Amino acid sequence: MKAKNNEIKSYSAVLDKKYGAPGTESRIEAEHHAYAFFTGQLIEEARKKANLTQEELAVRVGSNKSYISRVENGKTEPKVSTFYRIAGALGLSVDLNPIHS
Repeated sequence: MKAKNNEIKSYSAVLDKKYGAPGTESRIEAEHHAYAFFTGQLIEEARKKANLTQEELAVRVGSNKSYISRVENGKTEPKVSTFYRIAGALGLSVDLNPIHS
């Protein structure tokens, strides 16, 4: 990432400055919000690819349109069991393979 003076900065340093060091309460909260947003974006994209409305997805999941909207907007993060129901309703599977480094 480039700063205003065109110096290259570490993105980790930028995150540290803005949200605190890894493991701090403020950083953990920021990461939680980021994961909720990302999860919502994934669900919204999959729902649109499946040509479903929020209402149709909600019916398939046993929820309501308002809940699906909150999930897609990153306002709430579904429980794991609900995430699996959403994935199934969208015709998706969740793959839990180890990350290879």
